[in-house]
Amino acid sequence: MKIIDTSLIKDAIEEMCIESCCTISEDVLKTYKDALGIEKSLQGKEILEQLIENARIASSEGIPACQDTGMTVVFIDIGNNVQLTGEPINIAVNSGVKSGYEKGYLRKSVVSHPIDRLNTKDNTPAVIHYDFVEGDNIKISVMPKGFGSENMSALAMLKPSEGIDGVINFVIKTIDNAGPNACPPLFVGIGIGGTAEKAMILAKKSLLRKPGIRSEIPTDAFLEMDIFKKANNLGIGPAGLGGNTTVLDVFVESFPTHIAGLPVAVNICCHSLRHREIIL
Repeated sequence: MKIIDTSLIKDAIEEMCIESCCTISEDVLKTYKDALGIEKSLQGKEILEQLIENARIASSEGIPACQDTGMTVVFIDIGNNVQLTGEPINIAVNSGVKSGYEKGYLRKSVVSHPIDRLNTKDNTPAVIHYDFVEGDNIKISVMPKGFGSENMSALAMLKPSEGIDGVINFVIKTIDNAGPNACPPLFVGIGIGGTAEKAMILAKKSLLRKPGIRSEIPTDAFLEMDIFKKANNLGIGPAGLGGNTTVLDVFVESFPTHIAGLPVAVNICCHSLRHREIIL
């Protein structure tokens, strides 16, 4: 049995909040550079070059790559051979978010009630998803999710008879409706199956995958590649100014579902795809 004090979780969350907001990861930067090589629009190429330069400046100066430093989404996988000590894990996570956003001078964007809209002034509470797995480790993934892209999320409860074509058509329509609002070029997370809320979580969690890594499920991998191709034929392009780089990658996660249902969720992420992961 491994004993882990939740103070370690707090410290890890703090560091990951700052790093994810200020440093665009190399795998994401590679997608910019790859797109630059095939983008046909001169204006699109210029936008991609600006994204690369923006990432360089943010990393070198330790400042956020985007002014919207997001609402913090945290995925935590807890091994069955782990014993936690210290303060409750949710308190440790939110303490880490608070100190990360304060020390990193990151914009605090969370309001305490969706109608009253009073700012909490420390970017808490985080949205936390727990899972329990085998092993003696804790894996923590932090994703600051900006709302220019989050606002373009969508859920459809399709009829099973609509099948794979129905899934593709819904996703492409969602990307098209997002247009320039989600800060393209985009990363698109798709969740299929389960129930309404399970599909949405799958879509969000799929965005933790590294760009270029395809699903091991053949149907899901086919959807990733087909939607990628169709989305880039929409002509929205970088910053919505036209071009053949509307999406940088597509990720699909699926789950068993009911015989009467075909839930499909789309969670769109801007070009930054900010997330970090640590294993304790």
